[in-house]
Amino acid sequence: VIVYQEQVMQIASRLANFTLGGADLLRRAMGKKKKKVMDDQRKKFMEGSAENGINKAKAKRIFDYMENFAGYGFNKSHSTAYALLAYQTAYFKAHHPVQFMAAVLTNELFKSDPKIVQYMEEAREMGIRVLPPDVNKSGVHFLGTNDGEIIFGLSALKNAGENAVTEIVEARKKNGPFRDLFHFCETVDLRKVNRRVMEALIKAGAFDSLEEKRKSLFEALPMAIERGQKAQKDKITGQQGLFADLAGSVTDDGPEQVPDLGEWDTRELLGYEKEVLGYYLTGHPMEQYREELKNFSRYRTSDLGERLDKQEITVGGMIAKVERKQTRKGDSMATMQLEDLSGSVEVLLWPSIYEKCKELLDTDSPVLVKGRLEVDGRGEIKLIAAEVSDLVSRWREGIKKAIVRIPLDKIDSPVIDHFEALVRRFPGNSLLEFELYGHTGGLVSISPREDLRISAVPEFVSSVERLFGSKSCILEAE
Repeated sequence: VIVYQEQVMQIASRLANFTLGGADLLRRAMGKKKKKVMDDQRKKFMEGSAENGINKAKAKRIFDYMENFAGYGFNKSHSTAYALLAYQTAYFKAHHPVQFMAAVLTNELFKSDPKIVQYMEEAREMGIRVLPPDVNKSGVHFLGTNDGEIIFGLSALKNAGENAVTEIVEARKKNGPFRDLFHFCETVDLRKVNRRVMEALIKAGAFDSLEEKRKSLFEALPMAIERGQKAQKDKITGQQGLFADLAGSVTDDGPEQVPDLGEWDTRELLGYEKEVLGYYLTGHPMEQYREELKNFSRYRTSDLGERLDKQEITVGGMIAKVERKQTRKGDSMATMQLEDLSGSVEVLLWPSIYEKCKELLDTDSPVLVKGRLEVDGRGEIKLIAAEVSDLVSRWREGIKKAIVRIPLDKIDSPVIDHFEALVRRFPGNSLLEFELYGHTGGLVSISPREDLRISAVPEFVSSVERLFGSKSCILEAE
């Protein structure tokens, strides 16, 4: 078994009479996979092996073996360094998982193609919660806490440069926690932390701990900046407002408060998060479809890679971006970004597929994409679509039966009336069955009349679970 590249050199030297210099040329040629050079080296190896009495078939087999190894082999010093680093990182991940994942996330900030979504999902699966950015807790980079959580690093925000982020952290250290948006604007250097930075902080949820709604903060920002500039100017000129000793943020007009103007709706709020972070943090539009995706696809976008090259696969997600194009013949086609809970992948829609699904591209509905995965020489991944379908429609069609488990102590007129209204609200093709159970054990199954059928969409399932408890709605697929 060849372990190191140096052994390729030893084999060539001992079996085929290569000089060590010539053996090193062979090693390099194998790594670069240049066909003309490799053909010459193979010929030289076969001739040298024949001189040492090794038959042609065996020499060919050995050379093929070395060539195959060259696709993944390293030299001994490189392998030793990798082994040591692999041991150290495995140790930290096993014994200090929170700090380790915080360091991994911070490291991604300095890459041109960061995999922050993938690592945040991995942290979640490890039971580690990644908290949103917080002007009163976050540092420049991701921080692991002793409570088993990771605090988001402010430098991960778009439009928040290093100078601005450092200024926020230093101002907090010097003057204590920020009390509200107005106090923030009075405290930080507004030449470094400008309006664009503060808008990004609000959209990312960095002021949420101050218990103000993001929309209200966003609308109050111009006034807060104006008050902050005035307060800082007065401080420089030595003037003090009448209310300078009060606990809240101050101006000559007295303590200021953020007006309550309500909150953005969930989709808008999450959309702003993605705008300034590049990904969703406090929620994800696909979260409610997590279980449905598992039923239709074995893979997440983060699983896609070279090992699946040229394979037919199905992945689900939401359409994040569509770019419509035309072929040389003038036919319409498109590329789109398909995004799930772990990341995203580019999908190519040739004209025949585009025509079938173009209406679906303009909706917010989650979709399933079936197609062939292609990985190019640079490692870039693309899914060539063969079929695009609506996830909810496929879900409705694929669920044969919904079983609703009802505890006996929940059976009273108001609850049953509520449930009956729920069933009538979601008509469909899936059979409905009830299971009644008590605390002492025992279970009775009841099948209502055949024409009582429902649509087992996620909204129905979540409504049932709010009524009867977690896992009270069990779905059976065909």
